[in-house]
Amino acid sequence: MENEGRRKFLGVCVAGATAAAAVAAGYPVFRYLAPKSGQGGAAKLVIPVGELKEGDAKFFEFAGSSAVLIKTKSGELVALSAVCTHLGCIVQWVKEKQQFLCPCHGGQFSTDGTVLGGPPPRPLAKIPLTVTEGNITIG
Repeated sequence: MENEGRRKFLGVCVAGATAAAAVAAGYPVFRYLAPKSGQGGAAKLVIPVGELKEGDAKFFEFAGSSAVLIKTKSGELVALSAVCTHLGCIVQWVKEKQQFLCPCHGGQFSTDGTVLGGPPPRPLAKIPLTVTEGNITIG
């Protein structure tokens, strides 16, 4: 009878340690993939035009979420949300292909945010911008 109590106690301890290890390993992965929450970030953001070269992308925080500014090969400036419309992961800029890739499920977006492939149901949200006196004002 005493051995059964010890076995049950050890089983509970092993199960608890396994659950704690799973949480400890899973939480950083979740925080990496999930966009930042809250209302932090600027209402308007000013970036000098010279800071961005053709074909480059600049990621920044805007209105509490990740966003990106792109200068296309044709010289057009586009500001988009960097949050994938599928499950909310942060997209990555693939300079060689001039498109965005969501690392979670392979969603692909063009430079204007249009869905090129994968599971995303909607395009990336556009953010208004203006260019005056050599400065890009986003928002």
